[in-house]
Amino acid sequence: MNARWVAALLVGLLVVLHVQLWTGRGSVPQVRAWRSDLQALEAANAEARQRNEQLANEVRDLQDGLDMIEELARHELGMVKPNEIFVQIQRTAP
Repeated sequence: MNARWVAALLVGLLVVLHVQLWTGRGSVPQVRAWRSDLQALEAANAEARQRNEQLANEVRDLQDGLDMIEELARHELGMVKPNEIFVQIQRTAP
């Protein structure tokens, strides 16, 4: 009779551990969700890292040379050099 109680106790503990594995904190479904969240965050970090690198390169270019400043002034502000004539051609749709 004593062996039956030990076996029942062990089966009960096994059931409790199994339920904890599938529904408790750190369960298999929760770990899968955390892994997918982690992958999404790593992808977002990679994009942000790439954008930061691009911005750092632009800042470095602005600090080092006037060519970039001149290009930005011409493109975004429509500025021209002294003794330079600005010509704008408008095309009409056929």
